[in-house]
Amino acid sequence: MSSSIIPLVATIIALGVAAQVVADRLQVPSVLFLILAGIAVGPEVLGVVTLESFGGIGSLSGIVGLSVAIIVFEGAFHLKLSKLREAPGATLRLVTLGAGIALVGTAIAVRFLLGAAWDMSFLVGSLLVATGPTVITPILEVVPVRDRVEAALETEGVVNDVTAAILAIVVFEVVVNPDLSSTAIVNEFAARLGIGVLIGLVVAGVVWYLLRHVDLSRGNAPQNARLIVLAGALVAYGAADFLRGEAGIAAVATAGMILGNADLPYEEEIESFKGDVTLVVLSFVFIALAALLSFDTLLDLGVGGLAVAALVAIVIRPVAVFASTGSDRYETAERAFMSAVGPRGIIPASVATLFAAELRAVGMEDAANLLVGTVFLTILLTVVFEGGFARHIAEALDVIPMRVIIVGGGTVGRALAERLEDRGENVVIVEQDEQMVERTRNEGFSVHKGDGTDTDELSAAGAENARILVAATGDDDANLLVAQLAESKFEVETIIARANNPDNVDAFEDLGVRTVSSSLATAWGIDNIIERPALANWMTEIGRSGDVQEVEVTSDELVGYTIDELDADLPNGVIIALVGRDGENQVPDGDFTLQRGDHLTFLGRKDAVRDALDWCNPRSN
Repeated sequence: MSSSIIPLVATIIALGVAAQVVADRLQVPSVLFLILAGIAVGPEVLGVVTLESFGGIGSLSGIVGLSVAIIVFEGAFHLKLSKLREAPGATLRLVTLGAGIALVGTAIAVRFLLGAAWDMSFLVGSLLVATGPTVITPILEVVPVRDRVEAALETEGVVNDVTAAILAIVVFEVVVNPDLSSTAIVNEFAARLGIGVLIGLVVAGVVWYLLRHVDLSRGNAPQNARLIVLAGALVAYGAADFLRGEAGIAAVATAGMILGNADLPYEEEIESFKGDVTLVVLSFVFIALAALLSFDTLLDLGVGGLAVAALVAIVIRPVAVFASTGSDRYETAERAFMSAVGPRGIIPASVATLFAAELRAVGMEDAANLLVGTVFLTILLTVVFEGGFARHIAEALDVIPMRVIIVGGGTVGRALAERLEDRGENVVIVEQDEQMVERTRNEGFSVHKGDGTDTDELSAAGAENARILVAATGDDDANLLVAQLAESKFEVETIIARANNPDNVDAFEDLGVRTVSSSLATAWGIDNIIERPALANWMTEIGRSGDVQEVEVTSDELVGYTIDELDADLPNGVIIALVGRDGENQVPDGDFTLQRGDHLTFLGRKDAVRDALDWCNPRSN
């Protein structure tokens, strides 16, 4: 077997990488292509991959366990507290009330549509609670929704992956040992979760100490940091799983969340490394598991199986989301989008496959087929329809925030993009130079390769949905043409052009183009440092620690408010610096009464300014 496993693993990884590339090209979740690739090489089609290829269920169980540990750790590492603050109430309810509704609703559907016993129904329900970062993150990369929506969906995916895995283990114990008492069930769940959290805390503390206080050698410090973090994830999983079966998932999730928010050195290198490792591992696991799927298992479920999957997606999921987000500042369209995006991923697939093998080993063939069939059918349907059409759903519901288009990926364009993205803007850079495109993408920006003076290229970059367009190339003629196209073809709200030659500023302004001179801007910056050093230093940090933002009064709830009344409702750390009315700006006194169309300028801490914007106008971010 050792000689045959090497080309087999190489083939699976190659197929996985190909699936990732194709998915990225088509902008749909890669899980769909991974499952299709797995089916293609499995017994149902080519017969290249079978359970025996891995040496039986025992070997496959170990491979899948370590792989899932890496995947969950990577997802938890990206779960930042700054994102959690965007929707704390909804997040907590989604992983408690929402998960409970999904569990019970799915169990009832399986019980009455497929005629399963209650224990098997709750086993399926516990697995289908999990959405997971492996399917949610690719969707959010394609559909740049608002921060509060992204935060809720990502957090739900990571947390529910952990709880679903542990809950499923406990329910599985009931399936194979029906005499367990309710007290024993609760104790099993609490023990696994508690041990996992404890081990995760300890490992995270050790890794943090090593990275922050131990000299990792100057030449190889980033590499050593990456390896220590990866080793920490595997140690956390192995130690917790050794102490209590399946507690490892909670351990890696805990360690990942702590280390991801611990301000580690070389954090960017660590994230990049973990992301690449996760892609390879995810590809391998999904293809390997999908290869073990039998078409007969899916067909045996019949109409009942399709009905369960449909109920999970179009009834149970919306009920859970709307019940969990009712008291937060979510728009109805945002709640509908969250309802329509809940595809299932790696945790249900991997755990269901392993459970099915164990059920078959004890003679429960029908139960095994029902478990695998229902879970994989739901994964397939939700990934295809919810993942494949996520962007179309978002556009139909109008939940994608307005874009900022920057034409020109040079030093000015990238610096501006960085500051705007720090403030939560959805920025796309348009650049045609191949080397500049590669450099800009390597720095993490969204780039559309094309000529910004071409109407079709601007349209492809999303100019129809742009709130701001900035022409920031080093060519004044190109900047002028871009600005005029944006106004005449796309009716962009705010259009700004960069003038490299200060003599062109007046000509640009005469044509109705708002213009910033590179030379004059530099002079103003130097003057501010000389005359207003404190303000200049603070302004340099805008988008990082502090912020200044302007919002128009469009809500009837604010019309008639005085500044004193508005101040009382605003978060701490933000003030109203200016009010603009009829083209004139003034520093308002406490009795100033707001009217529709007034422009409020907020100044303060970044998070406080964002909260103020959201309070005054939910669509502003």
